[in-house]
This record gives sequence, structure tokens and C-alpha cells, in this order.
Amino acid sequence: MPKTHPPLLAISLALAASVATASNRDEAPAHKHINVSRTSELARKAPFSDAVLAGNTLYLAGRIGLDPKTNRVPATPEEEARNVMEQFRAVLTEVGMGFEDVVFVQVYCSDVAHFEQFNSVYRGYFEDGEFPARAFLGSGDLLFDARFEVQMIAVKR
Repeated sequence: MPKTHPPLLAISLALAASVATASNRDEAPAHKHINVSRTSELARKAPFSDAVLAGNTLYLAGRIGLDPKTNRVPATPEEEARNVMEQFRAVLTEVGMGFEDVVFVQVYCSDVAHFEQFNSVYRGYFEDGEFPARAFLGSGDLLFDARFEVQMIAVKR
């Protein structure tokens, strides 16, 4: 029976894996950073992209529903939820996607008593009850006294 050399075998396997990874990296498309309607000074200074497209997967940054004209939290939770969802619509549209492509949503809420108010708006953005997986988390205080901050992941069909 031939004698094997485990360290030599391990080095060979590691080298083969690194070559395969490097060649796959060369073939993979670069991440595309998406920024939509950053008209306010506050939005332009934000140290993050609205979304990052990696292959067919779009990672949408957390958004809050400030009134775009005043940069303040709207009077009602429903208005705020609508603002958030419309911001996501703009980003999704920019890359040729829609809410039907959303696979995961995470909602941070400063007061979970707003659960139904958020849902009353949210439901209208998804057809035929085809909802993505979702988490709804009580968060405590959010930036600018927002009630909601929402993140999404979408995969182009």
C-alpha cells in the first residue's frame, strides 16, 4: 500500500481550492451600488448605499419613512409606512425589480403597538397574499424618532 503524505495532500487541496475561488471571482459580476433620489443633504451624507446588487440578489438598506418634503416623521404610522414602502418601490424599480421579487423583510418598530397600522399599509404592496418571509421587531428608539425602519432582500426572478 503506498504511503500518503497528509500535509502535502492538504496543501494541494488548499491550492486547488484557492485557484478555483480566484477564477470564480474573476467571472462573477461586481457588486453594483444603487442610490436613488438622494435629494436631501441628510441623504447625500449618509455613509451607505440605498442598496447593493450582488448577482441577482438586491440587499436594500434600512429605510425610515420621513416625509420627503419636510424630512420629518409624518403625523400617522400609516403615512410613515407608506413613505417607507414607496422608497423601496423606487429602489426596486431602478434595478428592474418589484415587490414580487422581495424574499425577506425585517421591520424594526419603536412601539409594537403599531403592528396593525404598519400591516394595513404593507399588505397592499404584495399581490394575492404572496408575502415574503418577515421579522417584526420591537426596537426602542429609532433615528429621527421614526416609528419604523425596514430592510429588504430581493432576488430577481
